[in-house]
Order: sequence, then structure tokens, then C-alpha cells
Amino acid sequence: MSATMSVEVVSPEAVLYSGEATMVITRTLGGGEIAFQPGHAAFLGALTESHTRVFLADGSTEDIAVHGGFVEVSNNKVSILSDTAEIASQIDVERAKAAKERAESQLRGEHDASAVAALGRANARLSAAGVQV
Repeated sequence: MSATMSVEVVSPEAVLYSGEATMVITRTLGGGEIAFQPGHAAFLGALTESHTRVFLADGSTEDIAVHGGFVEVSNNKVSILSDTAEIASQIDVERAKAAKERAESQLRGEHDASAVAALGRANARLSAAGVQV
């Protein structure tokens, strides 16, 4: 078994990460967090808003906010095809905090799906950027 696997994180706008990694942790819709390591069995799942972590062979981690999409694992490759995704270093933390506050304010009144989704996106961004949520 190889010590690394090929990983690609792609959104409609860009390829956010493409390279080798020792592990990927992401969150599936209704299934919770899941970790993939080299040699993982084939897998296909729908993703929810999450802080996805790609663990690189040098010990560093690529933190990515993923907002929906799919993850596919096959032949020692993890492919994340996201509706929208952002690398942690490119996240505007103040903007994400403001979005979280707006969504929480909306949810104090009437709950609606768009406010719940907005809160999920804000939390994923903040978590990926290293801010306690």
C-alpha cells in the first residue's frame, strides 16, 4: 500500500488542490465526518457544508471550506467535486463572521432553509480559517 494517495478538490471556479496526501477528512450529508487514507475502498457520497482537511505528506494541512457537492474514492484517488469551495487562506474571516451573525439573527425569528444553509456555509468558512465556531 502506498503512503500517499492522489487528491483533487475542484469547484466550478477552480481546482483548489491537486496533489498527494496521506489523509482527507470531510463531512457527508447525513453521515458525519469520514476519513480517507491510501488504499481506501471505493466510495461515493454527497457532501454538506464542512471544513475539509487534506493532510499532506510533509505534515502540513490544506484547510478548505466545502459547500456541498460529492466525494468519490477509487484507485487510490480522492476526488471532491464541490458546488463551491474556498481555501482557508482566501477566506475573508470578518465577512464570514458577519454572515454567521446575519444567519443566526434570521434563525431567532422564523426558521427557513436559506438561513440554515447560510449558517452552515459561514461555520464551514470560519472553521476552515481556524476560527472557533
